Amino acid sequence: MSLDADRIVERRRLRRKVTFWRVFAVVVVILAVVGIGVAITDNTEALGGGVSGSIARIKIDGLIQSDQQRVEGLERLGKSAAKAVIVHINSPGGTTAGSEELHDALIRLKAQKPIVIVIDGLAASGGYIAALGGDRIIARETSLVGSIGVLFQYPNVYELLNTVGVKIESVKSSPLKAAPSGYEPTSPEARAAIESIVLDSYAWFKTMVKDRRQMDDAQLERVSDGRVFTGRQAMGLKLVDELGDEKAAVTWLATDRKIDPKTPVRDYKLRERLSDFSFLRLATVSVLDSVGLGTVARRFESLGSLQAIERLNLDGLLALWHPQSN
Repeated sequence: MSLDADRIVERRRLRRKVTFWRVFAVVVVILAVVGIGVAITDNTEALGGGVSGSIARIKIDGLIQSDQQRVEGLERLGKSAAKAVIVHINSPGGTTAGSEELHDALIRLKAQKPIVIVIDGLAASGGYIAALGGDRIIARETSLVGSIGVLFQYPNVYELLNTVGVKIESVKSSPLKAAPSGYEPTSPEARAAIESIVLDSYAWFKTMVKDRRQMDDAQLERVSDGRVFTGRQAMGLKLVDELGDEKAAVTWLATDRKIDPKTPVRDYKLRERLSDFSFLRLATVSVLDSVGLGTVARRFESLGSLQAIERLNLDGLLALWHPQSN
């Protein structure tokens, strides 16, 4: 009996030792990954901090929200020795405030260096607002461009709550405080107040398009009903200047701004080092799996998924291309 107890104790000791070395191995590998990440970002920062004699390439991907780090990165780029900037955009838009912030930052950068916008796949709503900050807009033939409009959207669960017998009570200082609410029918006054905000922002968006793209009222009317256009259609509607890719951008910089077409194009990092830990998260999940800590890996991975969902929680007015799904 004593022998069995000794074996159990020994097995527990061995398990603790194995677990310790597994955790130790994970820590070592994570540190190694961080080191590699630092080396990679150091290289990118070197290019970003010393782009003398080159054309800087930056990318605007995904949902656009207010981002002070991005604004500061563009300001650093304006002070750098880069000869010009090529901005690749692939975005459905985002918040109107975030899109305006990005547009204004690009306008300030344009006062210091030539900027060419290249629409890779999509520049809709806020993505197109950002594109208007460049000197020239280039799109692929099948890129999606436009969606000029503003959206205010909110769920209304009043009927559902009424069906299940749930009533939300509230005490408000005035009728339009916290209106509209998803817990009660939208009053005509609340709807009118929201419509006035949407229409005012829509007028701001259209004025920007009209001025930047030098359109008359009839041309503006054709492009500002909220739809998206292919690059080919956008070209005919004056929403873009040219069809092509980054090579077309370099050619325009050479012919119009007299920049040597052999000038290298180098990535410029808008964010500070290690501000994006997605590579580290993926590497950590792989390492945890490989050493038999799959449960921990799944929890770590789910944390990243929750953060991704959080980023989709956009507040305020949206300049966003959002196709409805049935």
